[in-house]
Amino acid sequence: MHPEARPLPLSALNHYLYCERRAYLIHAERVFVDNEHTLLGNLAHAAVDTPGYEHRAGWELLRALPLFSDTLGLSGKADLVEIRRDPTDSARIAEARPVEYKKGPARRWANDHVQLCAQALCLEEMFGLRIDAGLIFHVASALRTEVAFDDALRALTVATLSNLRSQISNPTAPPAQLKPQCDGCSLRGICMPEATTVRRAGLFEPRDYA
Repeated sequence: MHPEARPLPLSALNHYLYCERRAYLIHAERVFVDNEHTLLGNLAHAAVDTPGYEHRAGWELLRALPLFSDTLGLSGKADLVEIRRDPTDSARIAEARPVEYKKGPARRWANDHVQLCAQALCLEEMFGLRIDAGLIFHVASALRTEVAFDDALRALTVATLSNLRSQISNPTAPPAQLKPQCDGCSLRGICMPEATTVRRAGLFEPRDYA
């Protein structure tokens, strides 16, 4: 990372893959509005927002663990990190896996997987080990989904970060587009994707009434 570049929050990668315009509004223009979906998301994270420690079934559970990567220029917080120590050297972490809490079911977009992979890349730099997989905990169903950090996902994560940095340095926001992700978006009233759709439909084009 360039020494003058500010670290980006891990959540920005999620925002970017979900909607590039939303990411720009939040991280370049500093615009954010809560709605029922964001508030429910906050409630889903409430159990892991307070730093804590627990030992369970051979795993150490670290809640609200601060994360950073000087190499990538990322910072943030993991909802939960599960670690195992080397049985021959308790000072050495032998295995780690990040766990991200989400309020709803698995999405068809890659944003949650990329966010989790970015957490793993931070942990790899912090702990000096390779992390092969992480978990997404779906609060509504109490089910866990394993996410493998293969080469393709790692490459997508790094590329997403590069594209995100390029976009938020642009003085102009990406154009609004009405798409499925707009449903439930807390910034819909500010973004106004419907207005763009109306313009494209030609309702404001000059007409010849002769």
